[in-house]
Amino acid sequence: MCGIVGYAGARPALGIVLDGLRRLEYRGYDSAGVAVVCEDELLTEKKAGKLANLEKVLSERAADNPEDCAASPIGIGDGTTGIGHTRWATHGGPTDRNAPPHLSPDGRVAVIHNGIIENFAKLRAELEDEGVEFASDTDPSAPRT
Repeated sequence: MCGIVGYAGARPALGIVLDGLRRLEYRGYDSAGVAVVCEDELLTEKKAGKLANLEKVLSERAADNPEDCAASPIGIGDGTTGIGHTRWATHGGPTDRNAPPHLSPDGRVAVIHNGIIENFAKLRAELEDEGVEFASDTDPSAPRT
């Protein structure tokens, strides 16, 4: 089973979203990811495996770029709007590529959802016939540019 957490407010969102995802760990999942708006930029990080894997990548990201908006003491920025998701694979394997969130081709929209999109194969096939390439193998996968 998966879980979704969102926050929009005055405080940095990432810590709040990660705390919420930790509270959902008992539900079971195979990957996790977050998206945070920071200075009009949508920053994302996602990782297969346990939440600790995601938190490690976020920590490394902060250490690598301490002056960047993408870096702060908590790892992805000080943006005050964010979403997070723990995923249980139903379509596409538990990989970094398939972990949520999925971004629109222009990188301005992040998509997460719970449940199964029943007709995703038909929709995907129609879009692929039109030349659209996808960035993952999941049912909410976003097209690539």
